[in-house]
Amino acid sequence: MANLERTADGRPRARALGFEFDGVPGATNSLTDVPGVEVGVKTIITGDSVRTGVTAIHPRGKGQVTDPIAAGFHSQNGNGEMTGVSWISESGTFAGPVVITNTHAVGVGHAGVVAWTVKHHRDAAEVWLLPVVGETWDGYLNDINSHPVTEEDVIEALESAISGPVAEGSVGGGTGMNCYEFKGGNGSASRIVAYGDTTYTVGVLLQANFGSREELTLRGVHFGKLFADDNPMRDSAPAPPGAGSCIAIVITDAPLLPGQCQALARRVTLGLARTGTTGSHFSGDLFLACSTGNAHAFTPAQVTFANGASGVLDTMSFIPWGNLDPFYEAVVQAVEEAVANCLVVNQDMVGYLGHRSPAFPKERASEELKRRH
Repeated sequence: MANLERTADGRPRARALGFEFDGVPGATNSLTDVPGVEVGVKTIITGDSVRTGVTAIHPRGKGQVTDPIAAGFHSQNGNGEMTGVSWISESGTFAGPVVITNTHAVGVGHAGVVAWTVKHHRDAAEVWLLPVVGETWDGYLNDINSHPVTEEDVIEALESAISGPVAEGSVGGGTGMNCYEFKGGNGSASRIVAYGDTTYTVGVLLQANFGSREELTLRGVHFGKLFADDNPMRDSAPAPPGAGSCIAIVITDAPLLPGQCQALARRVTLGLARTGTTGSHFSGDLFLACSTGNAHAFTPAQVTFANGASGVLDTMSFIPWGNLDPFYEAVVQAVEEAVANCLVVNQDMVGYLGHRSPAFPKERASEELKRRH
């Protein structure tokens, strides 16, 4: 149980404070509970002004980047960027890793994925690459225009990716992010879904940088109003409360069609809503869901037809649409907990121009939960 309540380095996650969540989590309650998924981070903290980084996700692991996976994209609010989604919308697939970083480093992230692929999978790079790179804005804590993220940083994040507990909080692309005007960043969770005679896993990783303080609600407790004090962002942030953005990556090993992946991506909105946000105009909330089931299904096989002609066919299995409700539920549950984990694992951070982002007050929250129970 300790791996559900604590990070790998011993920091408390949301369950350690007494939060109770619905559903059955995976072994580490994180995205990498989905078999094959690997996550890496490169955290960049320099001097008084640089607070940023890169988060890298390999849906099938570093060695399986050329086998396309079913995928679907949903934009809750388009004031943000995720590259590669035109091809996802067209084909229902993508291949290769996913990178998340800050708004002004999207181009560097894109180039870094290409450079890493050329280094490790040159055959794939000889054709063409359409990397998936998402962003949220960290300019409150980070000197975003100093361009601190390099291609080498992106490559390092990609190469460092491993299975096991996911690094959460102020790490990787989440280093300089804020959530509900507390310190935010990376959060992750997973859920086990029983189906027939097997079980599947639904995992979520968020780069959480959204929400105004007054909105924050966790497991029905309106913490935003209880903890309205100590909010330096209220008067010094350059954008209105609620701005910032959220990137969510949902991965499952359940065999799904691309349209079904898009349906899972849409359910991220409901998980975020459970935490209070109403979705600011200034928040780019972009969600990608994909299925690692049906390995090689999008790599056509040569067949000979009854009339003697030859050709290629794709074949795949999928869970019927009418049986997807438990997977929708898993997404909503995991997203809600990932937001809570992102908040709880963090500490205060001071950065660019002396701006401070306060940590979610864990002890006060724990006492409030005890009082209510």
